[in-house]
Amino acid sequence: MRRQYQYMDESSGVGVVDKSVAILSALEAGPASLATLVTLTGMPRPTAHRLAVALERHRLVSRDSEGRFTLGPRLAELAGAGAQDRLITVANPVLARLRDATGESTQLYRRQGDMRVCVAAAELPSGLRNTVPIGTRLPLTAGSAAQVLLAWEEPERLHKGVAVAVFTTTTLAKVRRQGWAMSVAERQPGVASVSAPVRSPAGRVIAAVSVSGPIERLTRNPGRLHARALVSAGDAISRALQRASS
Repeated sequence: MRRQYQYMDESSGVGVVDKSVAILSALEAGPASLATLVTLTGMPRPTAHRLAVALERHRLVSRDSEGRFTLGPRLAELAGAGAQDRLITVANPVLARLRDATGESTQLYRRQGDMRVCVAAAELPSGLRNTVPIGTRLPLTAGSAAQVLLAWEEPERLHKGVAVAVFTTTTLAKVRRQGWAMSVAERQPGVASVSAPVRSPAGRVIAAVSVSGPIERLTRNPGRLHARALVSAGDAISRALQRASS
């Protein structure tokens, strides 16, 4: 039997916040119809409906195939952003090892709205290289990291992203199937890259680890050279996150 969440039990003094938190808390146990939300929160039906729909608009609440309210994807995104410092800490040594193993610059990208942001990198000290400064914002329309960050998205966001991208849903289906992505002169002439997913302890793709460099070294089939190393690096970062959160 579900616990009842009376929104006045722990009042902050800001009524709309308390009621919104009560709805989210009620959904923590799983999907709920409007009638169930009313029962669990003790709110009037119009109030529960108005707040649930407002939270849905901000993607804090979603609906399942039966029309029931559920916790929305924005909560996972916010939780992921809160863990960003931990992600960077565990990723930095992996990026350095990957750079040394491949002889190419390495990066870690996170999704931020309709962009991807380089949050960590390990650059080659000299020679011909592809440099992506930390903090660089790039569109999700091209590049292997963009493919990875979109490939495991919910269908609505995936199709919205593909509509303005140079790659297709067929490309992303292949990325999901093989577990990595590659691009050749897709975002920048003369540059190739390979990327693999980094997953949260819950299994959600939260970042993309990448190797990038000149096509003359990575060739027009960079996955053949570096896909295995990228997948191993993504798995290593994911395992380190798991250990850090346990």
